[in-house]
Amino acid sequence: MTAVFLTIDTELMWRHHAAGCDLATQIERSLEPAGVGIRYQLDMLGRHGLKGTFFVDPMPTMVFGLDAIRPVVETILAAGQEVQLHMHPNWAGAKADDAGKSSGRFELIDYSLDEQRALIVGARDLLKACGASDPVAFRAGSYAANDGTLVALAELGFRYDSSHNGADAPWPSQIGLPQRQIAPVAHNGVTEVPVTVIEDVPGNLRHFQICALSQGEMRAALDHAVAEEHEAVTVVSHGFELANRAGTRANGVHVARFEGLCAMLADARSTLPTTWFRDLPDFASASQATPLAPNMLRTRWRQAEQLWSNLVEERAA
Repeated sequence: MTAVFLTIDTELMWRHHAAGCDLATQIERSLEPAGVGIRYQLDMLGRHGLKGTFFVDPMPTMVFGLDAIRPVVETILAAGQEVQLHMHPNWAGAKADDAGKSSGRFELIDYSLDEQRALIVGARDLLKACGASDPVAFRAGSYAANDGTLVALAELGFRYDSSHNGADAPWPSQIGLPQRQIAPVAHNGVTEVPVTVIEDVPGNLRHFQICALSQGEMRAALDHAVAEEHEAVTVVSHGFELANRAGTRANGVHVARFEGLCAMLADARSTLPTTWFRDLPDFASASQATPLAPNMLRTRWRQAEQLWSNLVEERAA
């Protein structure tokens, strides 16, 4: 069987803070936009009997207090899904009322090892203060992790990281692994569970994200993983990703992709079981996996979908 990590990065979007939106609007547009946010996604997972991992960024609580993030943590846990740690460090230097003029450095890779360790400790404590259990897995905001990040995570007792994204390497995803590494691998004291990538055109990698791949590409990537006996597939989405960029209306293309993916995984649960990091899965130390090869017809279909999405679905309400 091929384990599927269906991951949803859950965060307040900096763009809404920088636009001067009040906290209630930031929460609505980041976490519950247009009726297709976290609650909708939890409902879809529940209907299909799927496990989801919500990587939650608690850093905005440094600016707005615990109630900015605690309700979403409680909602996820009440739905029976897992919460793991996500972090955008720029919130550490932010202020509530200056429309983003103040911030910390945006990428975790721009901090020293000691600074990264301190930031991760602080973020873990904030997440637990919001009601989560001690996290065992981490994903850096923007996938901006390096080998030092993994050293810090190992020292702090984390079992897994899921920041390596070959489509975003060598910047800001800077973990010292090949760009085409998609199999889980022991690295610097933790198990790295890379974001799955496909090769959409020769020489170009595209990561397995709801807003990045068509349903046809997702199905092909899943079929490829089963046929090639991959140990894991890691899918990425966001709490805000099924709405337009303004967070004011649903993006029908993205909603259809998410619903289609849930149906695919429900139908294929015997070969593609969704998995939590808290299940503490073990992986072979020398497992190999190669990304799905390009197919021009699949790529052209997705490009047509993206054009429709950008021209029609992304319009503000």
